[in-house]
Amino acid sequence: MTIIKNSISLILIVFVFACEQEQKSTIISVKNTLDFERSNEIVEINKSLLDTDDLSTIGFKDVNTGELQVTQLVDNDGDGTMDDILFQPKVPSKAMAKFEVVTITEAEQPKALDLCYSRFVPERTDDYTWENNKVAFRVYGPTAQKMIEDNVPGGTLSSGVDAWLKRVEYPIINKWYKKEIETDGSYHIDTGEGLDDFHVGASRGVGGISVKVDTTYYASKNFTKWRTITTGPLRTSFYLEYENWDAGGNIIVESKVISLDLGQNFSKFNVSLEGVENISAGLTLHEKDGEVSGNKDEGWVSYWQPHADSELGVTILASKDYFKDFETYNSDIKDLSNAYAHLNVIDNNVIYYAGYGWKKSGQFASEQQWETYITAFSKCINNPLEISLNK
Repeated sequence: MTIIKNSISLILIVFVFACEQEQKSTIISVKNTLDFERSNEIVEINKSLLDTDDLSTIGFKDVNTGELQVTQLVDNDGDGTMDDILFQPKVPSKAMAKFEVVTITEAEQPKALDLCYSRFVPERTDDYTWENNKVAFRVYGPTAQKMIEDNVPGGTLSSGVDAWLKRVEYPIINKWYKKEIETDGSYHIDTGEGLDDFHVGASRGVGGISVKVDTTYYASKNFTKWRTITTGPLRTSFYLEYENWDAGGNIIVESKVISLDLGQNFSKFNVSLEGVENISAGLTLHEKDGEVSGNKDEGWVSYWQPHADSELGVTILASKDYFKDFETYNSDIKDLSNAYAHLNVIDNNVIYYAGYGWKKSGQFASEQQWETYITAFSKCINNPLEISLNK
């Protein structure tokens, strides 16, 4: 009888110990309140939330499937220490996905292609260019500005955002620049991967900002400083700074962080501003042969236009806190006609998204399909995934 009692006691001790170990697991719950699956959104977890100074051995395991998620570490402030860990969960309609925080080795880290990429491009004057598996963009630096001011050919004076129209999911930035600079080929010609034939000039391109004073729109010149924050596999992001600029007597102080996530057609613009209470982010109207549409309640403005042998949609979105209204602004001066999203500046900050859908890429067959994508994206930014942590 004593032997039986001792055996039972041992079993109870093991059971209690196992329960305690299970209770010590940290679970991250990701809740989707919308009626469609969400799989292209990044979850950001700060190291303070996980109570650790070292994120290099952290992994996230799907509780249901046991699958380890692809992760990315980010040093936001450039101090050499990783601050956040990112992953991109798949969360079904009106459901919650759970992920266990686990310790893994470098060899156990799931591998993924680096499809989110950005860099400064000194060999092509001083562009800053970024891309993911869907879209690509660039902006222009101080050397390009000075060339214009000094009447040197080849410069660009613009704080507008250029769209590089790509038709492939693999990276093209380095390949296209090499083609343009080192060979007889040109990224202005489509050989199956896409091309750069989107004119920006003095326009706002795809998401450059202006400040409206009375009936006049004012804009900054080219960026003056840059810093790459992170590249791939899930996100690329970078910092830009601008020389203080005048908007009808108001001195504007501007800097921004731009990011682009895997699988998304929209870059996120997180802009820090002083000297202004609202701004307008614009979309160039080019030949004014397209159609401007928008939805104030959903928080977006879009321009669908004929483009060479195809069609192209460009759009700006913002959450309801930031989005005020939209406007079609026509001018007889070249490149000054833009569709504008009027946005609130809250605590010296404004966040909006800008991007494009190119029919020739095969992603969107019509303006209706593009607007369906816009509407879904708007719902996502106004109803973010809900993150909770249970230790």
